[in-house]
Amino acid sequence: MSMPVRDVLNAGPVIPVVTIDDATQGPGLARALLAGGIRVVEVTLRTAAALEAVRRMADDVPDMTVGVGTLLDRAQLAAAVEAGAQFAVSPGFDPEMVTFVAEAGIGYLPGVQTTSEVMAARRAGLDTLKFFPAKAAGGVYALDQFRPLFPDIRFCPTGGIGIDDAPEYLALSNVLCVGGSFPAPADAIRAGDWARITELARMAAALAT
Repeated sequence: MSMPVRDVLNAGPVIPVVTIDDATQGPGLARALLAGGIRVVEVTLRTAAALEAVRRMADDVPDMTVGVGTLLDRAQLAAAVEAGAQFAVSPGFDPEMVTFVAEAGIGYLPGVQTTSEVMAARRAGLDTLKFFPAKAAGGVYALDQFRPLFPDIRFCPTGGIGIDDAPEYLALSNVLCVGGSFPAPADAIRAGDWARITELARMAAALAT
C-alpha cells in the first residue's frame, strides 16, 4: 500500500539508496535494515536485477516501504509500480512525470537543485522534494537559503552525504530526512553482510534530527 511521500520521509532520518546486483538479496537486505530500525528504502534502477529485487522485497518483507529511484519516464514508472514500488524517485523535475505518478497513485519525490525548479515543482502541487545532488548543489548552505523563500517546502537531500555530515542537514527545519548509501554500502550488499548493514542502519536510525 502506498503512502504520501511526506509520510515516507517522516518515517526516519535516513532513506538508504541502494544498488542491488542480485535480486535474491533483496529480502535479506530489507530484513537487515528493519532490524537496524530503518523502515524505508530506495532501490535504484541501475542494475538489471533492480525490479525483481523490488518485487521480492515487497512480497517477502511487507513491513519495509520500498521505493524505486532513478525513474526517468513513464515506462520505467509503470514497471516500478508493477513490481510493487510504494513511492517513486526521480533525479530531476519533469512536469509530465508528476502527472504520470499521480495517475499511478503512489508518492513521488522528484529532484531539484535551483530556486526555479522548486518554484516549478510547487506550481505543480508538490511540497516535498529531493535536493540532488546535494553536496554539489550547495549542500547545507543552499538548503538554508531556501528556507525563508519556500516555507511550505520540505526536502530530502541526497548525493554525497555520509553519516558524518548528515546531522548538519537534519538540523535544518526544512529537511525531513537525508538519502544516502551509507546505511547499506554496495560492497556489504554484494557480500550479504547483513550484520554489518544492520549495525550501520542502527547508527543511521539513531541520528539526531
